[in-house]
Amino acid sequence: MGAPTPSSTTGTLYFSIPPKDGVRAYVNINDPEDYNYTREAHEVKIHNLRGNESAATLDTAGFQLYNHPAKHTAFTNDADIEKEYYPESIELIKKLTGASRVVLFDHTVRRRRPDQKDTSPDKRQPVPATHIDQTNKSSVARVHRHLPADEAPELLKHRFQIINLWRPISHPAVDWPLSLCDFRSVDPEKDVFPVALIYPDREGETSGVKYNPNQKWTYFSGVTPDELILIKCFDSLQDGSVALYTPHTAFADPATPEGTPFRESIELRALVFYD
Repeated sequence: MGAPTPSSTTGTLYFSIPPKDGVRAYVNINDPEDYNYTREAHEVKIHNLRGNESAATLDTAGFQLYNHPAKHTAFTNDADIEKEYYPESIELIKKLTGASRVVLFDHTVRRRRPDQKDTSPDKRQPVPATHIDQTNKSSVARVHRHLPADEAPELLKHRFQIINLWRPISHPAVDWPLSLCDFRSVDPEKDVFPVALIYPDREGETSGVKYNPNQKWTYFSGVTPDELILIKCFDSLQDGSVALYTPHTAFADPATPEGTPFRESIELRALVFYD
């Protein structure tokens, strides 16, 4: 018999505080130390949904766990990932969501290496700050950026989403797991604010997440490489019937056993269109 599955753990999560006086928050992509908002740590109870997976779906909570092994399992070479993992993932997202078209616009491989700084794309580490990858503005901009100019206006007339497909690599993600906030516990008016991403040639935008004791933070213990989590970052259906997004963060689980392999994972970012 293995150890019983814990019903929850406690983690230190890092939340954002916007700049004072309504100044626009920003972070410089090329210099992550250059930003104008602050972060604060809170000890948060994080509920384990392992064994109760159906409690969270893309439409209700904004995220969903699935068991679906990947054919591509190396994740060592970007060209191979794009050639092999992209096509199978497009078909998988279509199957899981019922979408008519899926366009992948990038991916990030993260390998936790405590002795390395997250200074370049090949050294990406798990992100220890609560955030949402997109805003309404940046989501629409993504459609214009990644699709032909003659197709974007028609696609924007129908429902579309931005969804991340997150999957552990080579071993279960016990070290620094992913924590996801159930959208039903988020106050969209008070809990999130836009953060400009300053690139050398353009600007993007993500959302910072403020601490609110009403938020329900969750995780799935020991997600394996045969499993994946779909994380909704945006939904154009905004009539109150579905989750709009999922605040999320990596966190250090104090229950992680000594000698656990460091977390390795990949996330794909997808534009997901419906007829």
